[in-house]
Amino acid sequence: MEPGSVKRLQEANGQPTETPNSPTNNEPASKRMKLEDPSPASADEVQTNRRPRVKGVAPIKEEYLILAPGQTAQPGGPAAIDDDDAAEGRTALETHEAQQSSGKNGKRKKAKGQNKEREFGNFQDAQRLCNSVAWTPEFSPRPCKHGDRCNVLHDIRKYLKEGRRADLTTFGGKCPVWEKYGKCPSGWRCLFVQSHMDEVKHEDGRSELVLVSRASPDNQPVEGEGEEEAGEVRPGVVNMVPVGVKIDLSRKRIALDKSDQYLDWLTKDTERYRQHYHRQKDNEDESADYRAQYVEPPFKPSEKRRIYFGRETPVLAPLTTQGNLPFRRLCVELGAQLTYSEMALGLPLLQGQKADWTLMRAHETEVTPPRFEPSGPVVQGYDNSQDLKFGAQIAANVPWIAIKATEALSRFLPHLRLVDLNCGCPVDMVYKSGAGSALLDAPSKLERMIRGMNAVSGEVPVTAKIRMGVKDDRFTAHKLVERLALGSEDMRSVVGAPGCAAVTLHGRTRQQRYTRAADWGYIAECAALIKQYNEKSDSLVDTIREADESTLPNGGKMYFLGNGDCYSHVDYFDHVNNAKVDSVMIGRGALVKPWVFEEIEKGQYLDKSASERLSYIEKFARYGMEAWGSDELGINYTRRFLLEFLGFFNRYVPIGLLEYLPPTLNDRPPAYRGRNDLETLLASKNYKDWIKISEMFLGPAPPGFKFQPKHKSNSYEIEAEG
Repeated sequence: MEPGSVKRLQEANGQPTETPNSPTNNEPASKRMKLEDPSPASADEVQTNRRPRVKGVAPIKEEYLILAPGQTAQPGGPAAIDDDDAAEGRTALETHEAQQSSGKNGKRKKAKGQNKEREFGNFQDAQRLCNSVAWTPEFSPRPCKHGDRCNVLHDIRKYLKEGRRADLTTFGGKCPVWEKYGKCPSGWRCLFVQSHMDEVKHEDGRSELVLVSRASPDNQPVEGEGEEEAGEVRPGVVNMVPVGVKIDLSRKRIALDKSDQYLDWLTKDTERYRQHYHRQKDNEDESADYRAQYVEPPFKPSEKRRIYFGRETPVLAPLTTQGNLPFRRLCVELGAQLTYSEMALGLPLLQGQKADWTLMRAHETEVTPPRFEPSGPVVQGYDNSQDLKFGAQIAANVPWIAIKATEALSRFLPHLRLVDLNCGCPVDMVYKSGAGSALLDAPSKLERMIRGMNAVSGEVPVTAKIRMGVKDDRFTAHKLVERLALGSEDMRSVVGAPGCAAVTLHGRTRQQRYTRAADWGYIAECAALIKQYNEKSDSLVDTIREADESTLPNGGKMYFLGNGDCYSHVDYFDHVNNAKVDSVMIGRGALVKPWVFEEIEKGQYLDKSASERLSYIEKFARYGMEAWGSDELGINYTRRFLLEFLGFFNRYVPIGLLEYLPPTLNDRPPAYRGRNDLETLLASKNYKDWIKISEMFLGPAPPGFKFQPKHKSNSYEIEAEG
């Protein structure tokens, strides 16, 4: 953390810089920790004079509450719940007519990309610099492909003087990316470029501006080398799909042969089954039985890599917008053992759209093996040294999109643990398109998707994430789990199992969204069924014409994960031990408290000081610049996603302020003050304070930058979802 940054933030926020309980930044870290992180009260103190706990309200100790004149410490009622559809995400399908921008001739033009219903403003340089000179010495530019028609700057000196704002002073004015890797992919556009440029005098008297690079022991080979001119090189980032591949996909130059063969067979097979079904329904002659007419698919699924989920592998959920690469990297550093990409849409992937392929990028820390316990539920043939943490999640509404997207992912992503099909997204535009949670009411289509994905994915396993059902009064997950494990009852002896390697069940229906607590009782019921299905799959091998392990995931075992409202190590181990799930997937809990994974690893609560929590924000800023760049565009992408993160991060209530344990994710605190000014600031619900925090590490927000918080209110009382 930059020295004096907390003090400057307090001054900018109109707060006193020195209080009896507020340490200065000149004090040693150990002293700051002691002042900010006092020991919790003893057990005897906790058991005496306590107010009754109120459901929905964080039980903050009375001395930290901010009370109006005449108000008692008794909470007035349950706190409202935030609009947490943000955790499921705004997707590229969500377009609202009112937010569409005007195109030519008065026509409406659809906005592209994620979060397009929200306006973030324009944060680019005042004058753009041509790519032909963006990474080269002043006198050695590359040929400009636009020639004389190019209408952007080629003069580096003019660009540095007039084309962009002055260098930032955060991080001591030194580029964090260059400091770590010895090379900055942003080149002359970097807003710290003064720290890695030089002016060289030649013998002829001319002075040339050059970029400085240095060898570093931390340097690692960069995937995508050769894409520098397009600005695609990112140190430490893997799964960088070349620009040429995306262009070829967009122009339909890449043949997905396995998918085409399988889909041709699937069309004919679906028609045969449809005719068979109607004959049965009309009680006609069954001489033309489907089993007799069944034709083998053109190829069988390839043998899959074995995967593993266990109690020592807590999983970070796929989170649209929030589950970006810097956030996942922070969670892996804090103990997350398995991660997923943000949900990508299958059709844009097939169209080569840059935004969706960018979601598939991972950090090198995500391609290391997860922890595992050899005595855990390890399947035969599992090789931990070949395993990795990162998986991709996609959404699709028809089988051909899911199947082709899976083949493309398995072909072009060298570091991929699995492909997960989203069958739980409740967002209206996803649901109405037939994707996400709409698949819960289309089990036959879902089964065809999983079978086809499994057939074309090569050695990459296929998994699914589902909800309990669509409607509150009709749970369907238990039937769906059986189908994913064994296949439809009348067909499993003919075609075998679908090959789903793992299922994650979110303990809510689509109708519930986030307005009720997750139903872990129902998750436990489904977990018990999974155990039966895994046992049945062993005997199923004997009933299929050939004992073909390629139709059975993990040699016959399907893993089962639970998801919903996990916020501490107590919650985690309660679910693993009592609900009997293999592991737990954590979403909102990690957004509010990323060190929940560290608590699980250590088996104890961690009362993180305000300084420690601020250091996580600093790491996010650094990781964001490494992922998106240290230029104007990259820094403000980082700012945007950091502000999204702070919209959840501010909900954390420190353990030392609570009167009761365990903390509950859905509890909302009344107005309170922290143990020092910084802790109070980090708890602010005002998005303007979040922007000030971002400016501590990313510099002042540019004039064109806007941020509209997802929450319907910035006060302590947040409106409940309708």
